Amino acid sequence: MGLLNIGNNAKTVKGDLKGEYLTAILYLAPANTSGHQMCPSATEGCKFACLNTAGRGRMPKIQEARIQKTKEFFNNRLKFISQIYKELQSFEKKCVIIDRKPAVRLNGTSDIFWPNIAPELIFGFPNIKHYNYTKNKKDMRKYMGGKCPPNYYLTFSRSESNWDFCKTVLDEGHTVAAVFDEIPDEYEGYQVVDGDETDLRFLDKQGCIVGLKAKGKAKKDITGFVIRNGEKP
Repeated sequence: MGLLNIGNNAKTVKGDLKGEYLTAILYLAPANTSGHQMCPSATEGCKFACLNTAGRGRMPKIQEARIQKTKEFFNNRLKFISQIYKELQSFEKKCVIIDRKPAVRLNGTSDIFWPNIAPELIFGFPNIKHYNYTKNKKDMRKYMGGKCPPNYYLTFSRSESNWDFCKTVLDEGHTVAAVFDEIPDEYEGYQVVDGDETDLRFLDKQGCIVGLKAKGKAKKDITGFVIRNGEKP
C-alpha cells in the first residue's frame, strides 16, 4: 500500500480540479495520537479542531492506517523515507505524462520540518513544489530567513495563543492561515483571502491572512482557535 494519497483527497481536490497541478499528500497521526509527537506546537484549540477525523478520516481503518504509518516513520525511518522517495519518482513521472505540475504536502495531518528530517525528499525533486502549514515558530523563522530549499513553502497557522508572532510573519510579507466562522475581507488591518478556494498555499497573495472556514468539530470550538465575527485577538 502506498504512503501518499494522490489526486483524490478533499483537502487538495479543488486545486487539482483547476487543471494545472496534481497534489500528493501524506497523512500521519497528528499530535501524540500514535504515541509519538508529530505536532510539537499543537495547542488545545488546534487539537480539538484538527481535520484528522473529517470525512473518511473518521473511519477506524483510516485512523489505524495513519497510526501505523507514523509508527513506521519512527521505527523504520530509512525504509519509510525510501518508500516516499520511490513514490515521488512515480508521481513526478505521472505528472509529466498527464501534463500537470506536481505539488506535495507531506504534513497532511502533522507538523514536522521535512528539510531537516528528509532533505533528499525536497532537494531530490527540485521540480516538485513542497508546501506545508506550521505552528512551529522556529521552523517558520528558518523559512522566513531563507534557510529552506527554494521549492519548499510554508504558511504559518494562527492558533488561540500566537497572534503576536502572526503579525510578525505578516509584516515580513509572508502568509498566515486562520480559521473563521465566516471569512471576512480583513482582520486586524490585514487583508483576508479565501483559502478554501484551493489548498495550493504557494499561490496565495503574500502578506495576507489565508481565511479558512471552520469545519467539523471546529464549528464548536470555544478556545479562541476559531475567530468569531467581530472577535479581537
